[in-house]
Amino acid sequence: MSGKLLLKNRRATYEYEIFKKFEAGIVLIGAEVKSLRAGSGSFFGSYVKLLSGEAYLLNAQITPYKFADNHDYDPKRTRKLLLHKKELAEIEELSTQKGRALIPLAFVLKDRNIKLEFAVARGKKQHDKRQDLKKKAQARDTAREMKGRW
Repeated sequence: MSGKLLLKNRRATYEYEIFKKFEAGIVLIGAEVKSLRAGSGSFFGSYVKLLSGEAYLLNAQITPYKFADNHDYDPKRTRKLLLHKKELAEIEELSTQKGRALIPLAFVLKDRNIKLEFAVARGKKQHDKRQDLKKKAQARDTAREMKGRW
């Protein structure tokens, strides 16, 4: 991921085991672009779905831009992702395996374009989450001890 991070799904790496990451353009309206540049939105409950050979982002909330005309704006509307056919075929092949899901990871600003970074992932079990937290705590403790020795 290179570029400026606009919005991140912080729960993704905790709740999912990520297999492969992808980056796609996304069809947005002007007010959504300004809202994302301001960093307002949420990935809670959102996912990527393949429908009739195209990819869509569902349930991602982009908060209405406060200086725009928002009388007909739906913050959780379905947004189309822009991918090549080869990428779509690869994503479809990976995601059809049992237990795999397509989850959004982040909105990234690359040059002047906003991209969606998403991944093919599998949900972690509770014991996997506990094990990851234990490893993180051990790494933090060893780093703290090493810092104190020098």
